[in-house]
Amino acid sequence: MVFNRNNSRDPEMSSELRDILVLLPTWEQLRLSVQVAATGQDLFQQVCDMAHIREAHFFGLSVLRENEYVFVDLKQKLSKYFSKDWKTDIHKGDKRPRAPFIAFFRVQFYVENGKAIRDKTALHLYYCHLKEQVLRSRCMHREEAYFLLAAYGLQADLGNHQESVHVGRYFEPHAYFPQWIINKRGIDYVLRHVPAMHREHQGLTAKEAIRRFIRDACRLEDVPAHFFRMYKEKKEDESTVLLGLTLKGVTIYQEVDYTPQLLCDFPWSRISKVTFLGKKLEIQPEGLLATQKLLLYTGHAWRSRYLLQLLRSTHQLHLSLKPVLQWLQQLEEAEKKSYRESYISDLELDLDPDHRDALGTEDNKSSRQHLLHCF
Repeated sequence: MVFNRNNSRDPEMSSELRDILVLLPTWEQLRLSVQVAATGQDLFQQVCDMAHIREAHFFGLSVLRENEYVFVDLKQKLSKYFSKDWKTDIHKGDKRPRAPFIAFFRVQFYVENGKAIRDKTALHLYYCHLKEQVLRSRCMHREEAYFLLAAYGLQADLGNHQESVHVGRYFEPHAYFPQWIINKRGIDYVLRHVPAMHREHQGLTAKEAIRRFIRDACRLEDVPAHFFRMYKEKKEDESTVLLGLTLKGVTIYQEVDYTPQLLCDFPWSRISKVTFLGKKLEIQPEGLLATQKLLLYTGHAWRSRYLLQLLRSTHQLHLSLKPVLQWLQQLEEAEKKSYRESYISDLELDLDPDHRDALGTEDNKSSRQHLLHCF
């Protein structure tokens, strides 16, 4: 779906405008126009206005550069991020219509608790972004997690399971599972077992299903992360390691048979200093490991500066969100405690002691136990 907006009021000013196609996490397309001297903030605000996004602080604008998503510094002019054609007058030389410049509205900063995102539109976009991340995830030791995520996703997308409607191939497995699970288990296996898990979430609202999806998706280490190809040695022709920037810190992976394997992990609390010099990025840990500096080569000086800024801004947001997330966790624990106390009180009033043991067997019919029979 394409939405168009053109802010031009004067036909003579058309040469000063640039067409941009912005892709949302839903794969909807926004066709926008900005002045040639516009900043990233100008375009970002247009996207938020057109898509009705009220809380956008977890998102950013990005462009593709050398097959990597690079987030735009919203204070900078857009001309810094696009080709030289950006400043070329379209009325000079070639008269053919120019293809629009392309940007992506993506999650820039991850948060594991969906309750931190109050705006309904922002929450849905965040959820759609994580769904795409899950399809690329390769946590093969957590196979059962993907089935539970699929059940939450179906509840969020389709609502309650209906026996008369949701039959046969009522969902597309490739839209909910990474390819490696489909290769391993087969589509028939997925279609046979997932509907029962979908039914188990009967009555769960779409918002709560999305929040649970966000919570569990963020527990897969390669989902709430930005990955960057790096070099261990200065003269390497091909990248040999991946730097993962996650909501909890920095992780370093080495690819083996196209599967990232964890080499080291640096939570924010263990990082003393990050510096860059030219094409080098240096991470210095805290405490006893302070002498074990991690030195990586980025390949380009601009990547070093970019990564340093992204690390800094991510860490700052992590610190600012910490009290909010702790408060939300305390609130959830208090709600669970209150619910348990109320639940136990009701049982003591309504159930004969001889019948209480039977309740435990009914309460154990969870998605995770269903999976134990599937695998």
